[in-house]
Formats: sequence, C-alpha cells, structure tokens
Amino acid sequence: MKQIPKRDLRRPKTLKARFHYCWLIATSLAAMSGCASARKIPSENSLPSGRAALRVAIDSLVSAPEFRTAHWGILVVDPVAGDTLYSHNAGKLFMPASNMKIVTGAVALALLGPDYRFRTTVAARRNAPGGNVVEPDGTLRGDVLIFGRGDPSASDYLLGDAMLPLRGMADSLAKRGIRRVTGQLLAAGNAFSDAIHGMGWAWDDFDFPYSAGVDDLLFNESFSRVIVRAGAKAGDAPSAQTAPSRAYPPVQMRAVTVAQNSGVAHDTSALRRLRNLSIALDTATGGYIVEGTIASGDSAVLTVAHRDPARAYLLALREALGERGIAIGGINGDSSGLTDTLFTVLSPPLREILPAFEKPSQNQIGEVLLKTLGLERTSVGSSDSGRAVIERQLKEWGLEPDGFAVRDGSGLSRHNYLTPETIVRVLEIMRRHAAFSVFHEALPVAGVDGTIATRMRGTPAAGNLRAKTGTIDRARSLSGYVTTADGRMLLFSLLCNNYTSVAAVTRVQDSIGVRLAAMRLDVGGR
Repeated sequence: MKQIPKRDLRRPKTLKARFHYCWLIATSLAAMSGCASARKIPSENSLPSGRAALRVAIDSLVSAPEFRTAHWGILVVDPVAGDTLYSHNAGKLFMPASNMKIVTGAVALALLGPDYRFRTTVAARRNAPGGNVVEPDGTLRGDVLIFGRGDPSASDYLLGDAMLPLRGMADSLAKRGIRRVTGQLLAAGNAFSDAIHGMGWAWDDFDFPYSAGVDDLLFNESFSRVIVRAGAKAGDAPSAQTAPSRAYPPVQMRAVTVAQNSGVAHDTSALRRLRNLSIALDTATGGYIVEGTIASGDSAVLTVAHRDPARAYLLALREALGERGIAIGGINGDSSGLTDTLFTVLSPPLREILPAFEKPSQNQIGEVLLKTLGLERTSVGSSDSGRAVIERQLKEWGLEPDGFAVRDGSGLSRHNYLTPETIVRVLEIMRRHAAFSVFHEALPVAGVDGTIATRMRGTPAAGNLRAKTGTIDRARSLSGYVTTADGRMLLFSLLCNNYTSVAAVTRVQDSIGVRLAAMRLDVGGR
C-alpha cells in the first residue's frame, strides 16, 4: 500500500484544509479495513461509538451489493473542532433533489432577512377621469387591480384556510364603502416575468400539485382539491366540489356511480377497491374532467394543479368578494393605465413561511423565493435572475464555483447539481449566521414532523436530528444537523444517485443519522 507522506499527516489549521486532511486519513483507514469486511453490515451494538467505528460502519453500509450501481456522496463534519469525521465522494456533483431547498432557504434568509414580507397591492382604476374613486352609493365605476409579488401565504397548509387573506381583502374593500364594481377584477403588473414552471420540469407532471407552476398571484400553493361523492344509486352521476375555493377549477363530471358489492357498505377498503377515478385537464376549456367509477356511499379527494395560477387567484378572490356582498364583473381585460392604490396586504414574515417551505418540502415556495431573490436584487423576477443571485451569493461565501449548478429553487429540476461539500459549507455558514435559529427550526425533525416525521422514531436521532430530505427519481438526499450523545453538533450530507431501491437508501441514511446521534466523539480514537 502506498505510504502517506509525513507532511500530509500534519494537522492543518484552517477548516477547509482540515476537511481535506481528514478525508485523506479516512480514505486510508477505509482501504485498510478491506473489501471483505465492507460487505457485511455490522450491528450498531457491536461497534464502539467513536470516529473509527463510524468510518467502518459507513463504509460497510455504502459498499453493500445492493448499491453496486449507486453513486454515494457523504460528508460528516464536526464544525467546532474543524474535523471531518467521514468523507466519501464529497467533492463530486450529485443531483440533490429537494436538498436544493437548503441552498434556496439559506440565501433567501441571508439576503431578504427573517422579517421579509411579501406585498400584494390592491388598486382602483376609474373608467372616467375626475371624481371620487367610490361614489356615495358604494359604486366603483372602474376596475379593481391586484398587483402581486408572489405571496405564497394564501395557503391551507400555512393558514388553515387559503381563503382567509382573500376574505381580508374583501373586508378592506367593504370598509372603504365599496358595494359594487362596474368593471373587472384584474391581475396587474408583471412581477414574475418568465414561465410559470421551472427549467427542465417534466411536462407530464404539470397536473400534479408538486409540479404546479407559480406566478406573481398564487393561491393555495397552486393546487386545488376536488371532492367527489357518489350518487345515491348505481347509474347516478357523482357530485364534485372544489376546495379551498368553490369557484376554481371548473370540473366536468363524466364518472358514474356503480353498485356496491354485498357486505361492503361499511368496509372502506372494499369501497376503495371499487373506486376507479381519474382527473385530467380539458385543454378546450381549461377545466378538468373526472372520469371512471365510484361505488355508492363512497367519496374520494382528487388533487389538481392550477395551470393558470393568476386566474385561480382572481376567481377565488371574486368568490370572497361575493361572500362579502360586493358585486363585480369578470376577471378579464386590460390592466394598463393610471390607478389609485387602495391598500397593500403584507404576508406573514419569512421566518413563519420558511417552515412551510422546508418541513413539507413545498416546491412552489422554492420557486417563489428564487424569483423573489431576482426581483429584490436585480428588479427582474425571473428564475434566471434568481439563479444568478444565488450563485453569486454562494461564491461570496467562498464556495467553489464548480461545486454547484443551480437551475431552480425547489430541486425538482434534474439539472440541479450540488456536492456534499457545498451543502455542508452552506449548513456551516448558516450555523454561524444571526438567523440560524430560524433556519434550524424550519427543518424537519426526525420522528416528529415534516418529511421525516415517521423516520428514526425510538432512536437517539428522534427529536434531535434536523434535516432536509430530497427525493426525485434515482436521487435521494438527507442533509442537516444532529447532536451527538456528548452534546456536539455535527453537520452532514448524505446524497445518493442512481440507486435501484429507495427503501435501501433510506435505511442507510437513517442508520447513519442514528449512529451520529448515538456516538461520543471522546470515545474510540480517531
């Protein structure tokens, strides 16, 4: 075996140099452990909890035969000591999936600040010059214009009812004496100037909520529920109700009710087996068509993305106005011309929006943040401008330019690439940032909430490890923070591409997370 020159064994002083130093030592120890031992996954209880045991355990896990075609990238760092506890392909590029949200969230928090609020401005445009905006009888002879800037907070997840902010707008108009609008309800401005979908997103996913597009007006994270209820008897047409808005999207029912099999009236699993419903976009009308069958006594909830986010917002707002007794015309027309600002609605602060982004891994908030970074820093609210802002910030933080390729804000694009080193460096930068508590608390907690609510339960990682997941086809990620048994915070990034079993990857990532939570850094030597 090639000898390591003595000069390489001197412990460097800088954090970056120590990363490379400890990677060299870890690689050498892994080589000495031998391929045969790497094939067997040892029991966690059979190993001591120190550094050397960690290296042997992870080598064994990622070298298992089931990962013959997989590409693993792993980096575990003790940032206070400046030690790299484990490194494997840490400088290689990986498709990160939703681990891209770590980068988007960090840059947004650093540049916008935890108290940043999205603004939505409501204005009036008179049809004729002069006179009051609102006549004594409560008539606004003109149009109501909504200038959006991507506020994502009109959301069932964030507020419990996505209609609440829109009803608040209706209340504000009513307080100004408006009872009737003779003109139109219009989307004005063009804060987000490019396509509603991200670069490289799969077109055949566009009707699924996770792949919904975003615009400067965004309602309920750009998706709706369609509640289908069977008719009273076989042959009857089922009914459909949309939520959170009853006005959007329009639904055409082509499904039919079928008879129950005997004895299944109270067997929900049997009813589900009789259910065969689908929902698809009607390109002729822009609405949706429900087809298939549903058994009498059954109901189902389907979900659909908004193909026209601004229209979905305006129709929901018109519904809220109607509830408040304010009559208004249509929602189409020219929004140019002079206007009078009526009021501005502010979103909750970013510190409250960030958990709704990171914990459920909400793609649309990622795209809103990306475009908002571009809008606030370059005055151009596009994905390209946001991408330029993020890449510039990463370089200013000292990250290697070849360690990242940013294409969207959510990680849904298969053109994003990050190295484990990049992710860990961002985690470390945020650990030292004044807004670290906001960033840290927004991440999912193992065994408690978010996308890892059911993972690592009953282990030292539960309630301890905070990490962002990531999953798209053949890309599975887990990166974040964990505290050891002796109270040391570690940073880690576990990326895997080109695997054949997502369950196997999850098992390894969870095993590593549990080991890190259980280990004691003062035991077991280096």
